[in-house]
Amino acid sequence: MLTETQLKDFDRDGFLVIPNFFSLEEAKRLKQRAEELLEDLSLEGHPMTQFSTGGEDKKKHIGDDYFLESGDKIRYFFEEGAFNDKGELTRPKEKAINKIGHGLHMLDPVFAPFSINPTLSTMAKQLGFSSPKVLQSMLIFKQPYIGGKVPSHQDSTFLYTEPLSATGFWFALEDCTNENGCLWFIPGSHKDVPVTNRFVRNPNGGTTFIGDSDLKVDESKFVRMEVKAGTLVLIHGSVVHKSAPNYSKQSRFIYTFHIIEGNAHYPKDNWLQPTAESPFTSL
Repeated sequence: MLTETQLKDFDRDGFLVIPNFFSLEEAKRLKQRAEELLEDLSLEGHPMTQFSTGGEDKKKHIGDDYFLESGDKIRYFFEEGAFNDKGELTRPKEKAINKIGHGLHMLDPVFAPFSINPTLSTMAKQLGFSSPKVLQSMLIFKQPYIGGKVPSHQDSTFLYTEPLSATGFWFALEDCTNENGCLWFIPGSHKDVPVTNRFVRNPNGGTTFIGDSDLKVDESKFVRMEVKAGTLVLIHGSVVHKSAPNYSKQSRFIYTFHIIEGNAHYPKDNWLQPTAESPFTSL
């Protein structure tokens, strides 16, 4: 249960850090499951899809069918820096993956019950949701020396509803430090930085951004959020946040899922679409 103080802090800042939300033993178990998934990846027939957050060159963002059809599957996306000029991996596959997504909350025997449970449902209701739906989940890896940066962004750009409703549940499976790429936030930016950009399906194939793509923010307002394993961070869909690359020898494994208000309008051109067979999961 969230306290009144925590709810006020989330409303004020657009994010809420909850230390010791789950035990170190649970964090270890989840990290071990993540490592098993990495080991289970077969490269045979894999499209070797690289994931980019967009950054300075949004045209580089992955937009093929492997990505677009991943909402109800467990799929693997590589770091851009994991390949040489010939398109060959420069490191073991376990150390080359950027993220695994987007249906872990539906399909994985460990992450599904961790995601869909009465505790998190109650928290969503406390945040004002009447019909919270989980629409994507991800393991995000910042592997040692290669983990890429995530530039300033708002989650509602990628998970847009009318009215805006996206909220992230972000779980630290390892200590997240300044050295290995912890989160940075602009507190209160969810109140004064409008979401003017959307990541959508391109009618001609792939994906594109529409709207005003220039996110103008004062970089001096960012605050660093170093957290310990076992921490839950709640993230408002409009709050501006980022993370730095990982040039350290320590990995940074996190698990995250996002919810939207099931009663909100979900546009047909959003990149992620439910299907008749796999509607968004009720939290």
